Order: sequence, then C-alpha cells, then structure tokens
Amino acid sequence: MKQPSDHPAIPPRKIGVLLINLGTPDAADTRAVRRYLAEFLSDRRVVELPRLVWQPILRGVVLTTRPKKSAHAYGQVWTEAGSPLAAIARAQSDALQGAFGPDVIVDWAMRYGRPAIADRLAALKEQGCERILLAPLYPQYCAATTATANDKAFAALAGMRWQPAIRTLPPYHDDPVYIDALATSVAAALAALPFAPDAVVASFHGMPRRTLQLGDPYHCHCQKTARLVSDALGRELHVAFQSRFGPAKWLGPATDQELVRLAGEGKRKVAIFAPGFSADCLETLEELAIRGRATFLAAGGTDFAYLPCLNDSAGGIAMLTALIARELEGWVSRA
Repeated sequence: MKQPSDHPAIPPRKIGVLLINLGTPDAADTRAVRRYLAEFLSDRRVVELPRLVWQPILRGVVLTTRPKKSAHAYGQVWTEAGSPLAAIARAQSDALQGAFGPDVIVDWAMRYGRPAIADRLAALKEQGCERILLAPLYPQYCAATTATANDKAFAALAGMRWQPAIRTLPPYHDDPVYIDALATSVAAALAALPFAPDAVVASFHGMPRRTLQLGDPYHCHCQKTARLVSDALGRELHVAFQSRFGPAKWLGPATDQELVRLAGEGKRKVAIFAPGFSADCLETLEELAIRGRATFLAAGGTDFAYLPCLNDSAGGIAMLTALIARELEGWVSRA
C-alpha cells in the first residue's frame, strides 16, 4: 500500500540492545563529582531512607565533604579517554555492533550521568527500533543496581506515545557462559603473575546488610558466583565486600579488613579480582588496585596484584554476545 505524500518518514524496523552500567561523572573535578553524587545518592533504590531524613544529610555534610575526596580518587584513574568505565562501556558497545546481524543496533547508557538511559532509548526509537533489550551489566541481581536501571528505562517509556516492545537481561551470576569466561580470565591473569599468590580474594561491591534481610538475593548470588568460580579454578577463594558507606551495618567481611587479616595470618602474597563488575571503574582501579594494595602492604604483605575485569576482552565480548543472543531469540534468527 502506497503511503500518502504527507505521511511522516518511518525508518526501517530495527531491534535495539541497550547496555547499561552504573555511571560516572563527566570529569574528575569536584563540581562534576558533586553533580554525579547528588543524582546517585538521591536514588531511593540506593539509599533506602525516608527523603525527609536523608536529603538534609545528603545536601549538607555528604555533598559538602565527599565530592572533593571522590574527585581526587577519580583523578588517579582518569585517562585520556576520560572515565575508565565510560571508555570500556563504549568499547563493549562498539565490539558488539554487528554481532547480531544488520538489523540490531547496540548502544550504551549510564544509570547516573551521561549518556542517559532516556536519551539513548529515544535515539534507538528514532532509528526504528520497535523492540529493545535492556541489558544491565550486573551479573548478580541487586535492587540498587539492576532494578534501578530498569526503573529508569521504564520511567522513560512512560513518556513515550509509541513504546517499543521491551525485554530485560536477567542476572547471570551462575550462567555457565559467565562462569567460564570469568574463570578463564582469572586463571590466565594468575598464570601471568611474577609470584604465586598465597590467597585469592573475590571482592564484590558491598550492600547494607538490611537489603539481605528485606529479601534482596544479591548476597546469595555473590556467594554462588564465588563458589562456582572456585570450583572452576580448583582453588579456594576468599569472599569479601568493598565500598562501605555510612554508619549502617554492611555485608561482610569487608575487603580492607580481609586483606589485613590475610596478611596477619602469614599470607604475604595476594591476588584480588572483582567478579561483580563487568568493567573496571573507580571501585576496582582506585579502591582495590591502589588503596587495597596500600592496605595489604602496610599490614605486612609483600606482593599484591589486582586482576582486571572482563571489560572488552575477547572472552568478555564472547560472553556478552552469547548472553544477549539468547535473550534476542524469537526477535532475531540464529544463523
């Protein structure tokens, strides 16, 4: 049927994949970090306190003191390409472009900061994507990561007249494809070290202990990931949780305390990796690789190594390709 001459232009039908990660400030300076932290710490999924209680604290002491410290930390890991997390997210998206056929567009967004989820969803829709897979790149499900990324996307969809069909990537903490990629990467990194570690630590991002009591599966997902990787490597892993914030009780043991404990027990050579992060970022490159090293050496350790995330490595991209292709079944025919 021929369209009327005044009919709006309609792009060819496409399918979109939107990779989503946590976020990053636009620059490693106090103003940009304050803007980023204000958005991040205002998320009710992240800080589950009544707004009337939390906002005065956030707008007062937190955003007065924390941005300067965080900006200094970002400055230690900032690159010519900008934020490590943003650079790797872009590289992951570029590497996946074309992996699912000519009718699938891969894009990326951040839950906090830029590029914003709403903006990239709109861009995919404008390119003709009538079906979109939201892919929060968090192996272990947590309301403060996976759920809030999906929340933000659904809020953007609520403002669309013509919504695309939506699917979401489920957590993949125990998926054989993920476990194999992670174990293979860790094994190769360990083999390349100039020393044999006395202990290997799997450090996950911390969450308040209250989230476990409220039914969040994150702690269980982390423990299962560690157990499966330990089995695949054939060696013990010491599980710990990093990035504590505020006075609440957090999941433990704390990573910094675990490093001190291991050194005190005579384990002088340690390697550490971060299975919950799909891309290296401030929490891995500064908190673990820099501060973690300092903590361990000060406690009596002699050798310390941080093992990188899967990032845009061949193994990491192969894993993401397999996971995403599975979720696109029915929308995209496998060759």
